Amino acid sequence: MLGEYRIVGRGASAIAAGVEAAVGAGALRPGDALPPLRELARDLDVNPNTVAAAYRLLRDRGVIETAGRRGSRVRSRPATTPRDEIRIEVPPGVRDLSAGNPDTALLPSLTAALADAAAHHERSPGLYGQPPVDPELSRLARAALDADGVPAGPVGITSGSLDAIERVLAAHLRPGDAVAVEDPGWGSVLDLVPAMGLRAVPVAVDDEGPRPSEVARALAGGARALVVTDRGQNPTGAALSAVRARELRDLLAAHPQVLVIDDDHVHGLVEQPLHCLSAATEKWALVRSVAKAYGPDLRLALYTGDPVTVDRVRGRHRLGAGWVSHLLQRTLVHLWTQGAVDPAATARAYGERREALIRALAEHGVPAHGRSGMNVWVPVGDETGAVAGLLQHGWAVAPGARFRVRSAPGIRITVSPLTRADIPRLAEAVADVLRPARAGRFG
Repeated sequence: MLGEYRIVGRGASAIAAGVEAAVGAGALRPGDALPPLRELARDLDVNPNTVAAAYRLLRDRGVIETAGRRGSRVRSRPATTPRDEIRIEVPPGVRDLSAGNPDTALLPSLTAALADAAAHHERSPGLYGQPPVDPELSRLARAALDADGVPAGPVGITSGSLDAIERVLAAHLRPGDAVAVEDPGWGSVLDLVPAMGLRAVPVAVDDEGPRPSEVARALAGGARALVVTDRGQNPTGAALSAVRARELRDLLAAHPQVLVIDDDHVHGLVEQPLHCLSAATEKWALVRSVAKAYGPDLRLALYTGDPVTVDRVRGRHRLGAGWVSHLLQRTLVHLWTQGAVDPAATARAYGERREALIRALAEHGVPAHGRSGMNVWVPVGDETGAVAGLLQHGWAVAPGARFRVRSAPGIRITVSPLTRADIPRLAEAVADVLRPARAGRFG
């Protein structure tokens, strides 16, 4: 059952720590079954309640999963092995289309913005006890949300989208609760959910977002939360259409206690209008990152939601990190008020590359998806072979395993580094690698 590894410890914390360390070191592998509770208690000469507590700790930390009478097993992807470790080494001379970064040429200079933030700090230093959100930033953010039709709600700020999503989930859910997640979807969310001790329920997507039948199945199965990417979905480029959003809102209306999180991480660089699910239920939040349009290292995401959710997130944030640096907040205020980014031009730049690549692939008979954002998803029959083959052609792409739970294999191509001259050569290389075996849809 456990090979050469022997579980040791007398207290719940010691037992759990030993198992977690063994998983991290590879002594326990994904899928390995742990001993039945009473059997391990007998071997360790401890009370069965002690082992039960240890197993609960391991489940809450995202290390194991429990399935009633079928016992407990090491998760297929424990929290100690995040998906971003599924990456490839990019040899010298190979073009890297795998990282998912924005085009640095489209990011604004921060020099004047940081100087302005520093000058503001000289006049009004950030001190303990001040409001967590800069009043001007809150006003600007709320005005932008209003313009996009996002329901009214207070504004908060976190250190990036994933930070906000984690805090919102923690505000309402407990370990063991089920969360409906997109499949394929953002690998960090697929890691975060089990790491919080929550249970991920994969929901298939198409070009218009999560499929209604899949969301209905997840809700009927007891999912207590749904995380949906409104546009620029990573990795497929899906974007919620008005029709799809209406269908999903109708489904959610019958489940008013389900928590809905809208992820709008590509705000400022997509041409598609926002169709969100906010306020379809009583518990909701919309998260809007600035990382893709203004720079990943700003580490800022704004969020809004129902008053209870926002109050819980703010309160817990206040007890930990306290607030997000007002220097960074003022930097963003400067960038916004000075129009440092032209959203239409940025969206057009990514859209032209994305659409040109999809057209070029289609000319070679290769279907691809990328309705919005900076990524193109190509379904493949042999994921490993496709990645390795493209490396030989001088292109590094992201393996789809970073983004999948049950969905079919694929590769993600980030268009940010591409020039117009690159696209025909890349499309030809993809077609050459995939020629022996075509693949179908990505759900």
